[in-house]
Amino acid sequence: MQTPLKIAVVGSGLVGSLLAIYLRKAGHTVHVFDRSPDIRTIQFSGRSINLAMSTRGWKAVDAVGIGQAIRDIAIPMDKRAIHVSDTLKFQPYGKEGESIYSISRGTLNRKMIDLAEAAGAEFFFEQRIWDVTLATATLHIGETERGEWKDLQYDMIFGADGAFSRIRHRMQRQSMFNYSQEFLNTGYKELNIPANPDGTHKLDKNSFHIWPRGEYMLIALPNLDGSFTCTLFMPFEGENSFASLPDIKSVEDFFAKNFPDSIDVIPKLAEDFFKNPTSTLVTMKCYPWTYEDKIALIGDACHAIVPFYGQGMNAGFEDITVLAEFMEKFGDDWLSVFQHYQDSRKPNADAIAELSWRNFMEMSSSVADEKFLLRKKIEKRFSERHPDKWLPLYSRVTFSDRPYSEALALGDRQKEIMDEIMTTPGIDSKWDSDEIENKTLSLLD
Repeated sequence: MQTPLKIAVVGSGLVGSLLAIYLRKAGHTVHVFDRSPDIRTIQFSGRSINLAMSTRGWKAVDAVGIGQAIRDIAIPMDKRAIHVSDTLKFQPYGKEGESIYSISRGTLNRKMIDLAEAAGAEFFFEQRIWDVTLATATLHIGETERGEWKDLQYDMIFGADGAFSRIRHRMQRQSMFNYSQEFLNTGYKELNIPANPDGTHKLDKNSFHIWPRGEYMLIALPNLDGSFTCTLFMPFEGENSFASLPDIKSVEDFFAKNFPDSIDVIPKLAEDFFKNPTSTLVTMKCYPWTYEDKIALIGDACHAIVPFYGQGMNAGFEDITVLAEFMEKFGDDWLSVFQHYQDSRKPNADAIAELSWRNFMEMSSSVADEKFLLRKKIEKRFSERHPDKWLPLYSRVTFSDRPYSEALALGDRQKEIMDEIMTTPGIDSKWDSDEIENKTLSLLD
């Protein structure tokens, strides 16, 4: 058991809200600050990618007894639905009964804040933090950057304020602080598939829908109200890009040519396209994540990643799981808690960043390729026959809580083996034969 502290969490997003629940369960006084208005009182902004909750996320919410409240607002997706030309192909995600869960970011964030308040955390919205004194864990808050500031001192501050964290920005001004950010030349825009008049879904609601087109793609994830949140990923510049779609006609013609089966289900295509912002995608890395026993970064504030493995929220939630384990182990020795937390999580954060970037290549191109689909069938068959020898990379990331760094290393080894398997003459007809099974076994040895 820890001695109760007065702790500030900066950021009322998903990670900040869940962290507040954990800290309250541990007996601490928790104040959560956010520069934005209370999300429960405003319309969401139209720049969201639906969340895909998987094993790591469920582990974190179940551990503090809120798992069922989250499951009540989630829809299971047990497969990809791949839209290619005029055909629709389904690809199961894992074994029978394994699903990822679609959750609206706005709906989940509102629920998480409610649950954190119920646990005893206090929230302070529209509070602008301009600076932090690291050594004394003091927040400096004011209306404007050059106006009068109010100083709020705490025992400890957690920065859960996202990829452009104000807390991290202050830490970056120390010596020996490493920081990098890299933007993709691909951005994204939110679109919407409304429900049918009777409230049912226009597409299969238990699928993650993908229209893979190489350098650009469209995805759609289901919502409880019968709608789908769609996200169009495209380069900013070039032949097929946001810059190439300057007016209503160009947008409608582009979708009619490249996503013809989406036209009937996105009735407000042009309206949404020009109303919703075009957003950027960034990978951010830094180290260290902590300052003495006073300050710690968590979630996107220390490891923002691109969304193509659906692991951003899950990785942030797993940060909290790991932090809680070290809080339990080291008690009031917060120096040890913080050091072990960052030492444990940094390699895994770097690994999921790499895996997420790679998965963009898979989602946008490979899932439509017949050789890729055959490769996945071979892996699935071998895994079912030898579960102790082969867990597919996607399953290791999504349906287990084994370290991301382990998944990256083992995934690279599996790729080498499958590259060799796919060179077998006649693989299309003998993929499920004893010959292929035995060859895979020999390559594993």
